[in-house]
Amino acid sequence: MNGVRRQTAGRASRLLAALTLAGALAACGSDGYVPDGPWRPIPQGAPPEVGPPTDSAPAPAPGQPADPGSGQVAGDPNVVATDLNVPTGLVVLPDGTAIVGERDTGRLLQVFPDRAPARELMTVAGIDTAGDGGLLGLALSPTFAEDGLLYAYISTATDNRVVRFPIGGTPNPVLIGIPRGETHNGGGLLFATDGTLYVGTGDTGNAVLAQDPQSLAGKVLHVDVFGQPLGAGPVHARGLANVTALCLGGNEALFAADDSAAGPDELDAIVPGGDYGSPTETPGTVDPAVTFPTAEGGPGGCTVSGQTVYLGMLEGERVSIATLDNQGGVVDQPEKFLTGTYGRLRSVVLDRQGGLWITTSNRDGVGRPKDGDDKVLRIIPPTSGGNSPL
Repeated sequence: MNGVRRQTAGRASRLLAALTLAGALAACGSDGYVPDGPWRPIPQGAPPEVGPPTDSAPAPAPGQPADPGSGQVAGDPNVVATDLNVPTGLVVLPDGTAIVGERDTGRLLQVFPDRAPARELMTVAGIDTAGDGGLLGLALSPTFAEDGLLYAYISTATDNRVVRFPIGGTPNPVLIGIPRGETHNGGGLLFATDGTLYVGTGDTGNAVLAQDPQSLAGKVLHVDVFGQPLGAGPVHARGLANVTALCLGGNEALFAADDSAAGPDELDAIVPGGDYGSPTETPGTVDPAVTFPTAEGGPGGCTVSGQTVYLGMLEGERVSIATLDNQGGVVDQPEKFLTGTYGRLRSVVLDRQGGLWITTSNRDGVGRPKDGDDKVLRIIPPTSGGNSPL
């Protein structure tokens, strides 16, 4: 009987969490969104249009903006949200919508794959936006269906930290005391399939910290959902300049996008205890999986589908697509996608329909904003042919 009561209590707890999340979204104006697509039929081998259908003119191919005066009511079909302020963190919810965080305001918005506008959910309190600081990485709790929790990497006046909270709730600290500076503030968050959390940090502009075993700067950290270190300590890898994003490939292969001020920028295959050579390479330094010249780099996001890694590039104003072999090495030179079409590109996240969500970063003080910036895009990448292999 006790086992039955415990199972019943568990089901009740999960139901309460789901109802709490639904209530929070409803309080923010949800109107009964039908979850998880597909929002249009995806022809095998051909990318779909992403956006409301139009009868007056054919939609442009993904990656090509609509021509002015084309008569398209919705404009560019790849754009699912406009007029945001440096959208940096992005997570896709189980219903197929996304939550996007603005670096400079702390706002969280719900973005729909099939219609506009975005809907404001809340503002994360306590954020300091000096320098490169602000609301940076986002991740869904590994038990999101039960607890409805979001994790965020944020800057405060004194540190960078990881916090967690339900929609509309108060952020509670998970991991504090990560050094912050005017530059190189990191912000990568990623849950592994076992439910543990990887955190990518920057060296704050002081490269010596990347090698300091007592500092959390310039590292990939590995902790549990409460921020407690795993193994001998939280440092999983060191010698990194500015880990802006983390992504997980096949066979649990962990990758980090490292934006180095001195260049070249890197995609690194992270191994436990690895030293990635910042500020000085030494014997035993782990070689990068891919390097990018500074003018073509500036990785701000990464996501993996099979053996394909997609990286959002700020300076390069493109998505770089790298194909890796079974050992994590590069098969060929990375392909270039969307070069110069939307300006500086940052976060990249794949959804279950094979859509690639991308944020622009043209209002970050470096880019050249255009009408509607900053934007969120949803597009089928050129190497995807219908449903995602994820």
